[in-house]
Amino acid sequence: MKKMKKLITFLLACTMMLGVFSGCGGNGNNKSDAGGSADGIVNLKWVAVGNGMPDNYTEWKAKMDSYLEEKIGVHLDMDIISWGDWDQRRNMIVSTNEPYDIMFTNNGTFYKDVNMGAFAKLDDLMDQVPALRDFIPEDYWEACKVNGSLYGVPSYKDSSATFFFVYDQELAEATGLDYKNAHTLPEVKKVLEAMYNTETANHAKGTPVFYVHQGGVDAIYGSKYDDISAGCPAIGVSYKNGKPEVVSVFEQEDIISDLTVLQEMYAEGLINSDANILTEVPKYNPCGIGQGWPSAADTIWGPNMGIKDLKAIAVQWGDTVLSNATVQGSLNCISASCAHPDKALQLLELVNTDSKVRDMLFYGLEGDNFDYTPDGKVHKNNTEWKMAGYTQGTFFNVTTLDTDAENQWDEVKQQNENAVASPILGFSLNKEPISDKLDSIIAIFTEWRPALMTGADPQARDKMLSAMKNAGLDDVIAEVQSQIDEWIASK
Repeated sequence: MKKMKKLITFLLACTMMLGVFSGCGGNGNNKSDAGGSADGIVNLKWVAVGNGMPDNYTEWKAKMDSYLEEKIGVHLDMDIISWGDWDQRRNMIVSTNEPYDIMFTNNGTFYKDVNMGAFAKLDDLMDQVPALRDFIPEDYWEACKVNGSLYGVPSYKDSSATFFFVYDQELAEATGLDYKNAHTLPEVKKVLEAMYNTETANHAKGTPVFYVHQGGVDAIYGSKYDDISAGCPAIGVSYKNGKPEVVSVFEQEDIISDLTVLQEMYAEGLINSDANILTEVPKYNPCGIGQGWPSAADTIWGPNMGIKDLKAIAVQWGDTVLSNATVQGSLNCISASCAHPDKALQLLELVNTDSKVRDMLFYGLEGDNFDYTPDGKVHKNNTEWKMAGYTQGTFFNVTTLDTDAENQWDEVKQQNENAVASPILGFSLNKEPISDKLDSIIAIFTEWRPALMTGADPQARDKMLSAMKNAGLDDVIAEVQSQIDEWIASK
């Protein structure tokens, strides 16, 4: 009996010890009120993707914790998972209910995780973070709702989608054509034909000018149709006509027209002949497609071509569009098991409204990774910071670099403000009634995509559509339309 009492006493002591070190994030360093910490500081764990944990993380965390403790009574543990391990690791965290407080996610997994019960509803907490609530546009909040409830904080940045034709400026200028006013694929084809027959230091006459890999030119449908987050470009709702009408995308005249032009470009040699099997395009591409903003030609696309002193220039293709998927390209969700969701939300408010916090996440450790210049800009001392800035929060309170001639975030914000919103923004599709048919249709698109979206096979569209209809395409469209009609009626 005495041995039993000693055992019980020992187990109780262990339980109490564990209680001291448990809390919101469930990790050993937690100092939250729930864990019984005397100082009352809540420790939060944020899981995100990047290039792994920074080498100077300990020093960075000390500075961040000092600032956050003063502002909102929080300490922060970051778990930055490498790109190659991200999908498997995040799925494991969610499926096993491994402790965390905040997790980066996107439209690829958002709905599935919400339906699993992984994330907390935020509606009742939003009045506690008015600065965050009012900073992000209402449309963006709508895009993060599932069945009428809010489950995520969108990263207010390039949250709309704008596609660009990105040219080697020297080659485009050498044609003598007004390429800056070519905004459609048929118009651009004329420019590409002239580029094909033009010789420059970087381009040999008669060689491809529009390199494409086997994924094809997905901007053809992505710039015109909201895919309803179904994961299947074959069904969609037009941004243009403002009607919540579900259509068979590859049977629409605007899509057929662009696919025909793409086939002509392939046949004429403007597109590389191995496009339907190529896994990666060359760094130098006389004209490619980019999704971003105009000055990305100077800051990203041009430098990435790998040719010294090459200047790129971007010309917009179609409208800027806004959908659930574009907003959900980056959002952060709070664990349904978080003991302090109010504090987690306060942290995200600070990230989106406090430039000091934002710069520390975006650029790294002041005095090591970066320094502030006398005129209030950021000078990067190295490129060793491993966190991915787009996963964290807004771009619009990130301090600009001393190398930026203009504030590129102003361009992004203007694009967002001019975006054409999907007529089904905020609608969440229930895939359950059509999951088998939808999976079959997606598999058929995946099979035919290289031949169709590179222009390599003029018969690909008809063959693909025939297989899709046999797999139940019309039934899927009818079910999705029914759900949208019901959603509209309930608003």
